[in-house]
Formats: sequence, C-alpha cells, structure tokens
Amino acid sequence: MKKQKLIVIGGGAAGFFCAINAALLNPHLQVIILEKSSKILSKVSISGGGRCNVTHSCFSVAEMIKKYPRGGSFLKKAFHHFFTTDTINWFKDRGVELKTESDGRMFPVSDSSETIVQCFIKEVNKLGIEMMLRREVKKIHQENDIWQLDFSDGQSASCNYLCIASGGFPKLSQFDWLSFAGHTIIPPVPSLFTFNMPGNAITALMGISVNPVSIKLNGSKLISEGPALITHWGLSGPAVLKLSAMAARELSEASWNFSITVNWLPSFHEQQLRDELQQFRHAYSAQKLYTRCPFDLPLRLWQYLLLQSGISDQTRWADLPAKEQSRLAKNCCQFECAVSGKTTFKDEFVTAGGVDTNEVDYNTMESKKI
Repeated sequence: MKKQKLIVIGGGAAGFFCAINAALLNPHLQVIILEKSSKILSKVSISGGGRCNVTHSCFSVAEMIKKYPRGGSFLKKAFHHFFTTDTINWFKDRGVELKTESDGRMFPVSDSSETIVQCFIKEVNKLGIEMMLRREVKKIHQENDIWQLDFSDGQSASCNYLCIASGGFPKLSQFDWLSFAGHTIIPPVPSLFTFNMPGNAITALMGISVNPVSIKLNGSKLISEGPALITHWGLSGPAVLKLSAMAARELSEASWNFSITVNWLPSFHEQQLRDELQQFRHAYSAQKLYTRCPFDLPLRLWQYLLLQSGISDQTRWADLPAKEQSRLAKNCCQFECAVSGKTTFKDEFVTAGGVDTNEVDYNTMESKKI
C-alpha cells in the first residue's frame, strides 16, 4: 500500500515542529519539509542574539495571553492544548535542558541556538523526514482530494495532506499564493520596531539604558513600562518594542509619525516629583544639581534633563528658581518626543496580520475553509 504523504511548507521552527510530531504520531506517513531558501531554521539561529529564546517562564495562560495585543482569544484556547510546560518537556525528552534568566526568558543551557537547530535536525533524520530546499511554492490546487504544488523552478509535487508553516510576510501581495484557500488576509503591518527621533538632542546619549521607564502613546490609552535604551537614532529597548507591538496598526495608519510621553521616573507623577524636588532644595541646598542625581537615573541623562529645563551647570539646589523646578518635574515625568519613522529590531522582523484566525480551528490548527 502506497504511503500517504504530508508536505509541510516552511523550514522554520514551526515547520520542523509540525513535521516531527506528525511523523511521531503516524509512522506510516511520508513527511516532507519544503523550504524556499537554501537555509533551514535561519530565524532559530539568530533568535535571542544567537542563543535562541525558546520560551518564557510564564505558566499561566491568563497571564501569557495578556502579552498578545491581538491574538489573545485564539491563543487562550490553543494554549490549553500545548503550553510552556509542554515546550520545556518536549525539548527535555530530546536531551535539551532549558534555563530561566532573571527576566523570565528561557534559553538552552548551552547558550547556543545551534543546540536547538541540531535537536530539530537530529529528530528529522531519525524519523526519515525529507527536506527539500530552494522549493518556492507558486501555486496550489486540489485534484480528487490530492494537493498539487507547483514550484517557481517549474517542478511540482503532490500530497494527501498540506501544512502551511511559512510564517508571516511584510507585504499583502506575498499572500497571493494562498488565495486558493479563500481565506481572509488581514493586511500585514510591522509589529516590532524601535522609534526614530531625527534631530532630537537626546540621541547624543546613545548607549544609556534606563530601567524602568513608562512610555505612553499620545492620543491613546496605550502605555508600556520596562527598560529603555537611548540609541543614535532614538529609543529602543523592551518598553519601546512592547509599545510598537501594542500599537502596530495605529502607528502604521499614522505612517509612523506620532508622539510619545516618557516618564523617566515611573514611581512618581509630576506633582509628587515637584514636592520631592522642594525637599531636595533644603536637604542639598549647597550642592550643585549637575554633580549628583538624587534619583536612580544615569548622571548624563539627569544632566540632559537639567539642560532641557533651562538649569545651568552652576545652579545650586538652594538657588533653583520655581519655574525651572516645575519644568524639571515635567521633563522627568512627562518628557514629550516626536517620532518620525521606525527601525526594525535586528533581523527578527515581526508582522501583525495574515490569515484571519477566525478561519482557523484552534483545536487542530486546521483551516475552516478547506
């Protein structure tokens, strides 16, 4: 009897994971992975700065879905089938131990993404899964319950079952080859990027990180808190990346021209800080403001905020005028920045959009259309 065949389109982590588990669940199934480029698992190799951020040590579905700005309801159901503990155990069963860092990220104990890559490759070889590289799918159609795939090089293949694990695409037109399925495609927009602030003097402080800060997208209720990094083009760091994901669609509609308000001291609001500064006038009366920052801020950033508040490097706390004091409190707690443009974060480019999850069965990941 001829073996039934599954073709998995996409040689990334999702494609390999699906192919391996399908082969384990049905040893009589012939499984093939197609990859359009000449490299497999390329995103795995670069993730986590080459260490591979495998998962996150969050073991509550309710908590985890809060981190997904748009896909929470779909993932809430899917996570009940396979969640963090399942991921950890899946790799552990294959000899790969994971460790947890202080921020919750989980990496292989080897600190090398190659450990994860080799784990996948070893499983694929053991199960006899075939890998076909440089196979870009141009057209898919169905004939008598058999899937026919046409490749860009003129070759073709057929299979009984088809899994699409190709990830997202930055352009709507790149989803055209999926039109056979009749799925609604939500236009993709960038979802993980840093903020460009051309002409802002703060870029002279590049390399300075502040943790935590609170960043609000002006004109909305969206606020993100966490570490921020000042770069030569503007602002980066987890707080910025989180906000870019939360506001992906809004920022795309604004053509990435918007403004933010940064609270460099999120444990204070402006009036609280005014009161605190008033106390410093008495406690540090003879000291110059420029010589020491009374808060947990880098000194160079503190000096920058003083400069922006019109306070000279010779000003003593006792001589701080009320107007400049108020301006300093505002700059520390409500520092407004104009943002013009985005920069993608390393090579780990993420998009929001693609196949509408309302048309996917969360129990099986099967298309509701076909």
